[in-house]
Amino acid sequence: MVTPAGRLAQVAGPAGPLDLLTVGRGEPATVFSHGAGSSIDTTRPFASGVRGARTFFHFRGHGRSVVPDLPWSYADLAAELRTVADEVGATRALGVSLGAGALLRLLCDDPDRFERVVLVLPAGLDRPRRGPGVDELQRLGRRIAEGDRAAAVEFYRGDGGAGSAAPGAAADAWAEQMADEVVAGRLSAVGIGRALTTVPGQVAVPDVALLARVTVPVLVVGQEDDVIHPASVARRLGELLPQARVEVLPAGGLLWAHRATVRTLVSGFLSS
Repeated sequence: MVTPAGRLAQVAGPAGPLDLLTVGRGEPATVFSHGAGSSIDTTRPFASGVRGARTFFHFRGHGRSVVPDLPWSYADLAAELRTVADEVGATRALGVSLGAGALLRLLCDDPDRFERVVLVLPAGLDRPRRGPGVDELQRLGRRIAEGDRAAAVEFYRGDGGAGSAAPGAAADAWAEQMADEVVAGRLSAVGIGRALTTVPGQVAVPDVALLARVTVPVLVVGQEDDVIHPASVARRLGELLPQARVEVLPAGGLLWAHRATVRTLVSGFLSS
């Protein structure tokens, strides 16, 4: 059962307990899912200005959620997202990076599950991702799983699971803070390591033809010059989804250089 709004709770997921937090109340009810290595806290800025009840949760391997044995798949993540959405009666959903992949996988099975959907920094679709960016994520994932703080700093400074990379002292301080969370155990080093080493190379969408059945409005937010989340994926989704609106922002970090723009886009779309 979910505890009162505004308090961290746990819900029984397909493989074990999942952290859950609901803030606000009323309609619409929206569920927010984070990126690899990210968290409830780092996903909450995407809900700024959104009306109604907003529910955040930790996928497997993140926060205090279950850390099941490998292998992990987007189907597993989609099942966790569905469990949380059903628990809170969510009619709208936003997914960031890994969360966007899980949301797409859910929509392949149930294209009408949500009334409105936001996909932030989708990283891949029907082909396994390859290349230096993925290789680097997997390398850092192996080191993070071993408790390497320097690897955690490097990961959060470079990507942070939410396309939040940006130059400057503030971004560096944030990376150091997140690395401390990992080392202290408030974010699971083993779980994050498994997410980074296994999920990036997997396929989120088994067949892109399935996306033609998703006739609900979808907002896709991408970013230029993002190696991990190529803008080409966002633009391709604009061609595959019947009611997609695509916004590709300049480089600089969505939550650093473009926070106000992202807030306006997301809140306007989900609150309408």
